[in-house]
Amino acid sequence: MVVSSLYVSLSGQMALERRLETVARNVANMETTGYRADEVKFDSLVKRPGEDPVAFASTGKTYISTQPGEIKQTGNTLDVAIEGEGWLGIQTGNGIAYTRDGRFQVATDGILRSIEGNPILDNGNAPIVLDPLGGSPEISKDGTIYQEGRQVGVLGLFSIPQNAQLSRTGNSGVIPDTLVEPVQDFTENGFAQGFAEGSNINPIAEITKLITITRAFESTNSMMQSVESIRQQTIKKLGEG
Repeated sequence: MVVSSLYVSLSGQMALERRLETVARNVANMETTGYRADEVKFDSLVKRPGEDPVAFASTGKTYISTQPGEIKQTGNTLDVAIEGEGWLGIQTGNGIAYTRDGRFQVATDGILRSIEGNPILDNGNAPIVLDPLGGSPEISKDGTIYQEGRQVGVLGLFSIPQNAQLSRTGNSGVIPDTLVEPVQDFTENGFAQGFAEGSNINPIAEITKLITITRAFESTNSMMQSVESIRQQTIKKLGEG
């Protein structure tokens, strides 16, 4: 049991290390527009079923939280925030990705691009092209873009299934492992021009997690030292016998 206790404690420290990595990453991206926080799901692994089963902590499974962030007014006509569900489509070097960062720029060729320079896509996954000399665009709730009263494009809004596994790309982009569908209902979903969505990271919650992780690590380390002391004493007594 002494050896098992050491392994259980070690598995706990490995899980805490994984949790600490996610907290550090979240804190570093608190001010990143549209960033989605990392979370970790832990399970216990029963290694020895029976009268005295031994449960080990798994190293944890990291996933990306899709909870919305705070929407703030910027007054910039090339900024849009997504209200409700949905993601913007962007063309990246790794294929099509999705983001909640709606800060745009218009290139000299007229292509509407993200702040990172990736083309913004319509519902058909085609780049949106504006008139570089056509003045500031007006963007309606359903994503329709107007310049000087003339419709010039429509922003794509895409729905990612809740059970999709997401991987990161760029500052705030994600790539799902499943197909996405264009959003058709703009009753509760849509765009708000002149606004931008911040990260969905709660600073107070992250600090609380950091304190909890630190205390848990100290407690686990203390227990490992106690177990090792017992082991050494046992070996010594056996040697004397």
